[in-house]
Amino acid sequence: MGDAHLTLGQRAERVAQDYLERLGYALVARNWRCRFGELDLVMRDGEVVVFVEVRSRRGGTENAFMSVDGRKLRKLQMAITTYLSAMAWDDVQVRLDVVAVRFDASGEHGHLSHARDVLTW
Repeated sequence: MGDAHLTLGQRAERVAQDYLERLGYALVARNWRCRFGELDLVMRDGEVVVFVEVRSRRGGTENAFMSVDGRKLRKLQMAITTYLSAMAWDDVQVRLDVVAVRFDASGEHGHLSHARDVLTW
């Protein structure tokens, strides 16, 4: 894929996007930034707008999920609200998913875990 020049996080976002597109999701935006932070991937799963936080680690994916703590969730919720306002999307279904990508010691993609709907609105 020619990703040697990309950071681990960028490679993880590509892996996550490819995985979600294979599931039928459609990309809306990538790396959207505002004062509250960055939304890694914004995708559509049918009529639902899915905000995807991508976490990458070398080793296990459990600590990647643990890194999405209460503080991170609040920042994501504020960024999502800002995005929806900027797009004038006030009557859409939304969901926040987390995709954790584990790379082995050589930097090769080894495992992906997908947690759907991690934030209750």
